[in-house]
Amino acid sequence: MFSLADYTFMSHALQLAEKGLNTTSPNPRVGCVITCNDQIVGSGWHEKVGQAHAEINALVQAGDAARGATVYVTLEPCSHHGRTPPCADALIKAGVSRVVIAMEDPNPQVLGNGCAALKQAGVSVQTGLLSEQAQALNIGFINRMRSQRPWVRLKVAASLDGKTALNNGQSQWITGEAARIDGHRWRARSCGMMTGIGTILADNARLSVRHIFTSRQPKKIIIDNRLEIPFDALVLQGEQAFIFTTASADTGKITTLEKMGARVIVCKQSDQGRVDLNQMLATLADLEFNEIMVEAGSGLNGALMHAGLVDELIIYMAPSLLGGSAKDMLQLPELTCLDHKISLKIEDVRMVGRDIRLVARL
Repeated sequence: MFSLADYTFMSHALQLAEKGLNTTSPNPRVGCVITCNDQIVGSGWHEKVGQAHAEINALVQAGDAARGATVYVTLEPCSHHGRTPPCADALIKAGVSRVVIAMEDPNPQVLGNGCAALKQAGVSVQTGLLSEQAQALNIGFINRMRSQRPWVRLKVAASLDGKTALNNGQSQWITGEAARIDGHRWRARSCGMMTGIGTILADNARLSVRHIFTSRQPKKIIIDNRLEIPFDALVLQGEQAFIFTTASADTGKITTLEKMGARVIVCKQSDQGRVDLNQMLATLADLEFNEIMVEAGSGLNGALMHAGLVDELIIYMAPSLLGGSAKDMLQLPELTCLDHKISLKIEDVRMVGRDIRLVARL
């Protein structure tokens, strides 16, 4: 169905899409290659929301050479007027003869419509080439479109016996510098960084990307049931902070926080009197958050896990032991039957400096 040349050019398109890993949010990461007689005449990727899509950048580079050409694109060309005009129309107008697509766009406004428009215009359309790789690039966008919630990635730095801090709270640093830098790479690709108020009060966490270059900082998400956040918290500086709380009566503090640039969102209470986590994630999806990285204490970690709201775990394990009285990664209810255990699928295990990085999905 697909030739060696097809695989080669789609692989190149995927590499281009990856260039937008940290910058396209909330849009998907997309790459495009245009060829004529198996020679690349144009290429591009979507660089930033509001700017031209990958297909348009590739068409501009190709110019008249796009007529009769083959197009390789990692996501179905859009067919609706969003922040930019439809890419499917631009491809048709350019006179391309064939479009090879890695995966259909899960956005209900697009799903299948881009392919249909191209076919109706007489363009040959093929889909499914290297689709798994394309899906991996946009796992958060896909999850938001299909499940109406962001992809939640829980990051933990722990000792080999699963401890994240001493009993007195000391935790800096369990893992080495290489692991910490690698963690910031995961931060950089995220739309938002999430933690609980306990981490803010204990560590005055900034939730920002450091140690590596990024042109875009993730937004900050704080779960603060009683709205305890102090006005001088570092997390309120820089990129906008979204504070989820149940403290609807504290209108004065809400007003002050919002004047400082934060957004306070009052949620309904869970059965435990805390922020309803399902409502919170649904709200974040409506706000176009694709990927969220959680760096929190064992309480929030455990609550998200117990509610079935964690999609992926990133665990950095240091070659050390902290002992039984140290703090655990997760606070979970006691199990009385092994059939109730939380099962994980290990996706990747590798050394990062002196530490082990384990990536697992539920």
